[in-house]
Amino acid sequence: MDLDQNHAVKRPGRKIFLCVGLIVIAMLGLPSQADLPRPNIVLIYVDDLGYGDLSSYGHPIIETPNLTALAASGIQLTNYYAPSALCSPSRAALLTGRHPYRTGIQSWIPKGTGIYLKADEVTLPEVLKTAGYETALIGKWHLNSDLGNPQEPQPNDQGFDYFFGHNAFQIPTNRNPTNLYRNRTALPTQSGYTAQIYADQALAWLSDRSDDTPFFLMLSMAEPHTPIENPEAMNAKYRAYTQGTVVPIPSGAADIPKDKLIARGPGEYYANIDYMDAQLGRVLAFLDETNRAPDTIIVFASDNGPVTSDWINWYEVNAYGSTGGLKGRKHFLHEGGIKVPAIIRYPSRLPAGIQSNQLMTGTDWFATLLSLAGVAPPRDRPIDSVDMGFAADQTKPPASRILHWALPTPDALDFAVREGAFKLLIDRTGVPRELFNLQEDPLELFNLVEVEPVITARLLAYHHDVLNRINADPLLRRPTASDS
Repeated sequence: MDLDQNHAVKRPGRKIFLCVGLIVIAMLGLPSQADLPRPNIVLIYVDDLGYGDLSSYGHPIIETPNLTALAASGIQLTNYYAPSALCSPSRAALLTGRHPYRTGIQSWIPKGTGIYLKADEVTLPEVLKTAGYETALIGKWHLNSDLGNPQEPQPNDQGFDYFFGHNAFQIPTNRNPTNLYRNRTALPTQSGYTAQIYADQALAWLSDRSDDTPFFLMLSMAEPHTPIENPEAMNAKYRAYTQGTVVPIPSGAADIPKDKLIARGPGEYYANIDYMDAQLGRVLAFLDETNRAPDTIIVFASDNGPVTSDWINWYEVNAYGSTGGLKGRKHFLHEGGIKVPAIIRYPSRLPAGIQSNQLMTGTDWFATLLSLAGVAPPRDRPIDSVDMGFAADQTKPPASRILHWALPTPDALDFAVREGAFKLLIDRTGVPRELFNLQEDPLELFNLVEVEPVITARLLAYHHDVLNRINADPLLRRPTASDS
């Protein structure tokens, strides 16, 4: 993601975007932001969904009709990247508009480690609340190490009026979860599947909202993160892709169920995504039925790349995520770990049925959504989020971007920088290892690090500059009340 030297929200080609946007608005007769009511926002963030896991992104088997319809009625992003290849840093960047290393969250947060999103960070729902929004998080949080611990900021402390969900992953599976919370209170076992439970909660919360007050709902789905279970009818639908008996692999058990670690094929994974799509369809249908859809921004995105059949951990067995043929997977900074599906729809403001190749990361939703809502971002801290100006002409060439990723990875290629077509991977000691021209080589097969020394040196210098600015961030080491 971009890091702005001036610590302000960056808008690539801001004057050009503004001029083009005004021309398009005039030509199409679209209302200006000042003439529109403040939009509702539904931000759907799903867990470990790969770039190739939806039918609208080319999956030949999985049926996702509701998300396909969402893409057809909005803008489908084909050059969108997660802020990280793991969930906690990705979510920190999404909610703060800041590089995850600025927030101190570099990797996923294990239970009981005392790592959490600091109270000094200003989140998207906190900013929206100042503009009169009602806010809720339903689903996954995973920005602290202990839900319910008053020593660690909870969702209710960081801008969400209402919280219902889990932290890292569902226990024992996404069927009848035992680890859900409502606000600060642990709940007994909940009956059903998390996709259905969270859709139910979203519908209940939305039903209680008045048309007079704008709302922000973050619907943070558990699927398709393992461990998974599905309704029998869904498994039956994809039975041709499953070998043997379906035996769930529970998490949180005292002993790893080694006798159940049998590769059964992708049928259950396919069913899990299909079922998630069906439950999201209920929420989308409600917005249509209550006539809220025209004035509601809907964003759909994945937090990072998928677990593919290249399993690393026992609890990943029988995840068969698709990167769409891209190299790598979750936990790695090759394309498969960070390039993911994303969709935005806003009928009152944005065109429909468009595929946009604008280069974007999840960090950019912070500035983009605030801009569409007509709400000013914070100015007292470095912000790395870019307002993408989606009302501008989507047919214009992608704006020039330079992006940076950082993550402790299993292959020690812990940093990546992308500028234009070129992407450089740097090891944890600071040595440039791999350079690819993604326009000519999207599968990252031909290493140009020795062939293009000037480009390598420029991207490496940018990387070191990013780390220097992160280390100088005034919030990174500032003690807070929750630190004492």
